Amino acid sequence: MTDTMSSGSVLVTGATGNVGRAVAQHLFDLGQSVVSAARDESTQNVVIGTERRAFDFESPSGWPAAFAGIDRLFLLRPPALADVQRYMFPLIDTALDAGVRHIVFLSLQGVQFNTATPHHAVEQYLRARSAPFTFLRPNFFMQNLSTTYRDDIRDRGEIFVPAGRAHTAFVDTDDLGRVTASVLTQAGHLHKAYTLSGEQSLDYYEVARQLTTTLGYPVRYVAPDAVEYVRRLTEQGASADFIAVQKMIYRVVRMNVSAFPNRSIRRLTGAPATTFAQFAEREKSAWTRSRTTR
Repeated sequence: MTDTMSSGSVLVTGATGNVGRAVAQHLFDLGQSVVSAARDESTQNVVIGTERRAFDFESPSGWPAAFAGIDRLFLLRPPALADVQRYMFPLIDTALDAGVRHIVFLSLQGVQFNTATPHHAVEQYLRARSAPFTFLRPNFFMQNLSTTYRDDIRDRGEIFVPAGRAHTAFVDTDDLGRVTASVLTQAGHLHKAYTLSGEQSLDYYEVARQLTTTLGYPVRYVAPDAVEYVRRLTEQGASADFIAVQKMIYRVVRMNVSAFPNRSIRRLTGAPATTFAQFAEREKSAWTRSRTTR
């Protein structure tokens, strides 16, 4: 296996989500042939100019067609998919059998300390298969605050996560898209693992202060304990698998594993990481309140 640039196509899983769209967009901007994989092939929620292909992690019969002509893969684990041995291991086998020669896997920061996570199992399987991998281990996404926790912020004016006073060096998914595009188009990244953090380390009290400044209404950090957090997720209808993964993730956060900023994004892309203030200003429409919540 050679570590060289490729002229083939890249399959981007999760292409309708925050990370997948950013990856597809930056690859497309670099002139790459990009295939946006989505459960619904007719979806319009993919990057314009990319090829759309039907792809479902839980439908193995469609995988061979999805990998036709593909030599690079951006692989992420859907949050609701906890049984990676049943679905993701066979998917990796299919990709390798189809001739994919570089798999960039979106893993998790601190995965080496949290071996119970599905991400750790996928990393271990890729190593066991001697696959041509690169692991991206990002810190918490800024976009979690504008998607998963958007309603809590917009409707209640609160951030409700069990992080305690721990700090986090948040990552913008657009920066992650830039990193992935660089890794998939430049030599020197096979069998590497990159820990990706922002260049600022903030606790959630500071995040709440910055959101208050940007949004023009008060946002506070509640700092629930793990039991209160699980109760809230259950009330919101989250699945048991999703809740289990979130509990593991925030256990790592409270250990301050996510607190340390670095310049990996700058080093891999040539540009600095997005600051939280820049992100909040760019995405503030996500938290815009209706008249009834003002």
